[in-house]
Amino acid sequence: MAKHIIKSEEHSPKIPQRPDPQQVTDRTFFIDAANRNLTAIPLEILALKELEEVHLENNLIEEIPKHIQHLKNIKILYLNKNNLRNLCPELGGLGSLEGLDLSYNPILASSLPVISCLHTLRELRLYHINLGEIPIVICKNLHHLELLGLTGNHLECLPKEIVNQTKLREIYLKQNQFEVFPQELCVLYNLEIIDLDENKLSAIPEEIGNLTSLHKFFVAYNNLPFVPDSLGQCEKMSVLDVSHNLLQSLPHTLSQLTEMTEIGLSGNHLEKVPRLLCRWTSLHLLYLQDTGLRGLRRSFKRLVNLHFLDLSQNHLDHCPLQICMLKNLEVLALDDNKIGQLPSALSFLSKLKILGLTGNKFSVFPEEVFALASLEKLYIGQDRGSKLTHVPESIGKLQSLKELYIENNYLEYLPVSLGSMPNLEVLFCQHNLLRQLPDAICQAQALKQLWLDDNLLTRLPENLDSLVNLKILTLKDNPMEEPPVDVCTKDIEIIWDYLKQSRNRKRMAIKVNSARIPIKVLPLLWDKSNDTPPGIFLWGNPSHITPHPSWEKRLPVTFRISRANEKNFMSAPVFLSFMSLISLSDKKATNRKRSQNFKS
Repeated sequence: MAKHIIKSEEHSPKIPQRPDPQQVTDRTFFIDAANRNLTAIPLEILALKELEEVHLENNLIEEIPKHIQHLKNIKILYLNKNNLRNLCPELGGLGSLEGLDLSYNPILASSLPVISCLHTLRELRLYHINLGEIPIVICKNLHHLELLGLTGNHLECLPKEIVNQTKLREIYLKQNQFEVFPQELCVLYNLEIIDLDENKLSAIPEEIGNLTSLHKFFVAYNNLPFVPDSLGQCEKMSVLDVSHNLLQSLPHTLSQLTEMTEIGLSGNHLEKVPRLLCRWTSLHLLYLQDTGLRGLRRSFKRLVNLHFLDLSQNHLDHCPLQICMLKNLEVLALDDNKIGQLPSALSFLSKLKILGLTGNKFSVFPEEVFALASLEKLYIGQDRGSKLTHVPESIGKLQSLKELYIENNYLEYLPVSLGSMPNLEVLFCQHNLLRQLPDAICQAQALKQLWLDDNLLTRLPENLDSLVNLKILTLKDNPMEEPPVDVCTKDIEIIWDYLKQSRNRKRMAIKVNSARIPIKVLPLLWDKSNDTPPGIFLWGNPSHITPHPSWEKRLPVTFRISRANEKNFMSAPVFLSFMSLISLSDKKATNRKRSQNFKS
C-alpha cells in the first residue's frame, strides 16, 4: 500500500509559466502544442517572434529546424519525448533561453555541445538520453545553471569542471552507474537538492557536511553501510531518504537536524527505531517498512505531527498503542505483519484517511476500524495471512470510504450495507468465493470500479447497469451464466446491453402470462350425512378456504380461458353458479340452505 517519499517535482519547471495559452496572434507569448502527434515544428509557431514559452513535448518531432533562431525572445522550450537525434547549430543562438528540456530523445552525444552556447540557461533537463558522459564544454560555459537533470543515463562520474556551476541548486543523478560519490558536489555550496537514488554507492564522503544549504538528500537503493557523522552539519536538512541500504543505525549527530520533516529508512536492518528519531517532532512522513521491527519505543508517541507512517513488512504481533496517540495521522500502513487484533484506542485517530492491514493474521474482520469516521481507503486483502470469511454489515458506518480492497479472502457474500455507502468508488474483491452480489450494490451510485475476478459468480444483479459511473467491471475466471462468459469478457457497454435486453425479455414474458386466466375447479364428493354440497373454487388463492374434514378430495381440473373468450365466459349462467359456490364454508347452519340453493 505504501508509496515512496514524495520528492520534489524534478520534471516540473521552476520558471514561472503562463497558465493558459493565449490566442495565436503576432503578439502570442505562450504556445502549447504538446501531445499532437506532430512530426515537425509547425512553421506558424516559428513565425511568432514574440513567443516566450513553447511546449512541444510528447510528439514525433525528428529535428529542430534552423528557423528556430527566429524565436529571439523564447525563454522556455520543452521538446522532451520526441524523436530528436541531432541538435542544429541555430539552437545555440537562442540568447534568452532559460529552460530547456530534451529528455527522452535518442540524441547523439556529438550534438550536445551546442547547448554550451546557451549562456542564459538556468534549467537543463537531459533525462534518459543514454548519456555516457557530460560534455565538458557544457560545464565550462554555462555559469547560471540552477537545475541540472541527468536521471536515467549511464554516468559513472562527473567532469571536474562541474565545480564551475556555483549557482547550482538542484542536481538529479538517479538511475546512473555511480560507484563513488561525486566529490565535486561537496564544493557546490548552494546545492539544496541532491538525488543519487538507485546507483551503486558504498560511501558518502565526510565533506558532505560542507553543504550547509542542503535541504533534500536522496541516496536510496545503494550499498551504504553507514551515514557519515558530518551529515549532522547540514542543519537545514528537511528530507532524507536512505532507504534500502545496509544501515543498522544512524549516527547520533543527526539529532541536530531539528527541521527534519520526512525520512525514509525502509529496507535497512535496524531492528529498533533509532532513539534520535523520536526527537524529530516536526516529522510529517516516516518510512520504516521492512526494518525488522517488533515494537516501538515509548517515546515514539512524541511524533505528534506525523501524517504518514509506514510500518509494513515488519514483525509486529499487535498494533502499538503509541500509534493511537498520533492524532494527526492520515496514512497508516501496517501491511504484512502478524497483527491479529486492533486496539479500541484506534478510534483516537480521527483524521486517518488511509489504513493498510493487508497480509496480517485477523481471524475475523477487525470491527475497530468502523470507528474511523474519516477513513477513505481500507486495504485488508489477505494475500499472506489468515483469510476472512465475513464482512460485517457495520461496514456501512464508514460513510466516507471511497476505496475498499478485500481481495484474496474466503468471502462468499458481500454485506448489503455496501449499497448505502454514498462515496464508495472502488471495490476490489478479486480472488474470493463470492457466489452472488447483493442487489443493494446497485444503489452504490458513486461506484467507478468493481473488480470481481476469480470468484464463483454465476449471475449479476439485473439492475447493475444503473451504476452510471461504473467504468471498470472485471469478471474473469467466474462460472458466469447470466450474462454468459463470452459477454462478460467484453466491454462494460456490451454487458449493460445484455442486462437491458434480459429485463425486456422478462417484461414480455410477464405480459404474455398475464393474458391468460388460470382457473382450477376442485370437485368434492358430497357427504350426505352432513348435507355438505360439493364446492368449486377459483385457483387464485384458496388458502383461506378450509374444506370439511369429511370431504374426499379428487385431483383438480384446470381450465385456461383466453382474453378473447373471457367476456362470453363471464356472461354464461354457469359462471354465476361458480361464483355463488366460491364462498362456501363448512358451517352446518348455512350448508343446508346453500345445498337447497345448489339443488334448485
